[in-house]
Amino acid sequence: TGDINPTTILIPGLPSIIAYKPRISPHPSSALRDSKPLDPSQPETRNTAPAMAQSTAHRRLLQEYRALTNNPPEGITAGPVSEDDLLHWEALIQGPEGTPFEGGVFPAELKFPKDYPLAPPTMKFLVDMWHPNIYPSGLVCISILHPPGDDPNHYEHASERWSPIQSVEKILISVMSMLAEPNDESPANVEAAKMWRERRTEYEQKVRDGVRRSLGL
Repeated sequence: TGDINPTTILIPGLPSIIAYKPRISPHPSSALRDSKPLDPSQPETRNTAPAMAQSTAHRRLLQEYRALTNNPPEGITAGPVSEDDLLHWEALIQGPEGTPFEGGVFPAELKFPKDYPLAPPTMKFLVDMWHPNIYPSGLVCISILHPPGDDPNHYEHASERWSPIQSVEKILISVMSMLAEPNDESPANVEAAKMWRERRTEYEQKVRDGVRRSLGL
């Protein structure tokens, strides 16, 4: 159901990679723009996109997608998987230069709550990632994805956590920076954090091996 088209990503020294990029107009279609909310007294139908598009979350996500399309950050591609599901995005993040992730292109998904931007999305990598701040499941653990509230361990400043002024672009840029500079104070992957602290060379080689596997090399 997702309208996606292949995009070739060229990385010096490695074969071209066929990835997938969302193909959704950054401008709402007339169906989305002119739609009216569903009558709450009527049974819910499967196609609720027109009604949902009226919500703050959908208006905000369309606005953010338009901004990302017009001025994409270097090394990042992201957008909704389809017009029918604006709360589900896919992203590609290029490994930062000068890090063991260099040369990799890492697919991820973001899932947004219905009350976005009051609450943050979740982000999950769809390939194996050996990193202190990424759970073995691929789920990303980073301050900007944590909702406002108490931090009992005092690892984070309130300003680092999610707020409605944050954006998808800021999330993706923060995650790219996280790949280059892990935070081992409150790790999601304890073994990766321990290796990063105590056996840095081994950690970097393990990451490089994972990058090559993800590229099919």
